[in-house]
Amino acid sequence: MNIIVTGGAGFIGSNFIYFELANHPEDRIICLDALTYAGNIASLDSAIQNPQFRFVKGDIADKACINRLFEEEHPDIIINFAAESHVDRSIADPGLFLQTNIIGTQVLMDACKKYGIKRYHQISTDEVYGDLPLNRPDMFFTEDTPIHASSPYSASKAGADLLVLAYHRTFNLPISITRCSNNYGPYHFPEKLIPLMISRAIAGQSLPVYGRGENVRDWLYVQDHCSAVDLVIRKGRIGEVYNIGGHNERTNLEVVEAILSELDKPKSLITFVTDRPGHDLRYAVDPGKISAELGWLPEIKFEEGIKRTVQWYLDNRDWWKNILGGEYQTYYDKRYGNR
Repeated sequence: MNIIVTGGAGFIGSNFIYFELANHPEDRIICLDALTYAGNIASLDSAIQNPQFRFVKGDIADKACINRLFEEEHPDIIINFAAESHVDRSIADPGLFLQTNIIGTQVLMDACKKYGIKRYHQISTDEVYGDLPLNRPDMFFTEDTPIHASSPYSASKAGADLLVLAYHRTFNLPISITRCSNNYGPYHFPEKLIPLMISRAIAGQSLPVYGRGENVRDWLYVQDHCSAVDLVIRKGRIGEVYNIGGHNERTNLEVVEAILSELDKPKSLITFVTDRPGHDLRYAVDPGKISAELGWLPEIKFEEGIKRTVQWYLDNRDWWKNILGGEYQTYYDKRYGNR
């Protein structure tokens, strides 16, 4: 099959590309990425050496670019990882999130209608459900939980989900959607909680934690997410939403303390800062549907996953130091501009 992966130079997208190349070497993987601030072509250095892989620089909201790519590659499956995804940035500039996350999704699905595909798959987030109370550990998000977005980011992802479902109902587009809990692992952009804390702790810098660090997230190791998406696009039912959760709930403070422990750094590095507006209290995802239908369960517990993640950042300092220094933004032109 020919599979287009949008946003494949980002965190989860790049991990998914490596998963597919390793587990389905017969398939051709085409990565489309605009290489905005969170896209890093250096994350795909090894993939680019694979003859079954092609990288294309382009924006999912660019209709001409998308149509041209469909005409060239005749894709069987589209997997849309491309998204603006940082909550703080969405509060500062909501319009950018609407453009990429909603208009970009529409442009992709219009191309799918025009050229025909076997499956359009939308990568979504548990944040579309809003949050859960801290004092109800028995409550979990299911696929039937009403959408109740808290930030411009999650609202834009919820809007995209509704649009995808509408295209299925109105145009009979073969779609599926997965909503995952917080991912972590290799190639995670350093502005997000876990890589930010790792990089700052390595440097002996203060670790800023919102509020009192009581907000709870369900952490999913990125390889587990990749295996779940792979199952859904190949065996999942058309028109369905599947939640992907890690069963690894931790408070933000517990996550930061685990990182400090792995690096043998003192807790005195933690600094509590003013909480952000609309900060969701707790996310917790019930993956019962994907487990019952497709036999998927997360394999990596948080204790093992955080060890692997910290070690990856220790072993790949150049990757994240180039990002922090801004060099990665010119990396594409320097290395791949003439390809």
